[in-house]
Amino acid sequence: MTEMQRVKDLTAKQRGELLRVLEARFESNSNRHPGLEWAKVKKRLEADAGKLWSLQEMERTGGEPDVVGHDRKTGAYIFCDCSAESPQGRRSVCYDRDALESRKENKPKTSALEMATAMGIELLTEAQYRDLQQLGKFDTKTSSWVETPLVIRELGGALFCDRRYNQVFVYHNGAESYYAARGFRGRLSVG
Repeated sequence: MTEMQRVKDLTAKQRGELLRVLEARFESNSNRHPGLEWAKVKKRLEADAGKLWSLQEMERTGGEPDVVGHDRKTGAYIFCDCSAESPQGRRSVCYDRDALESRKENKPKTSALEMATAMGIELLTEAQYRDLQQLGKFDTKTSSWVETPLVIRELGGALFCDRRYNQVFVYHNGAESYYAARGFRGRLSVG
């Protein structure tokens, strides 16, 4: 079974272990979600096996997901990859399927958008990436693909971000490019 064909359900043991990891991270990083209570987050998670599976995939690939927001209108909790660097298990990928197919040789195994879709998560937008950087210093040695506007993608490009010199930068690259130090960060709404 490949990564993309994993069964989208967790055993009771896996669920319990994941919830313990998420709770410990939540409690250790209260600056990311001031005023939020783990009990309420946990209740939402336990009610949605599909979202738990997506969080497990974020965790399995090195994303260290944590709550970074709460949508007061919908009641949804927003999880984001909070690993210091771009998740190790999601690096060396080009931007999307079209970029992957355009490579004549040395193709990566998959693309950021395909992997995110298979995991049930979304790539961060540039604005969401900048918001995340308000909660800590991320991608000081790596970079992360971000959702790219269609007008840029239609011209063959894609955007990525990182943090250098204590500043957040957005760059462009050919969507077909991939590097060992570039991956992507995901976002998941649990509501």
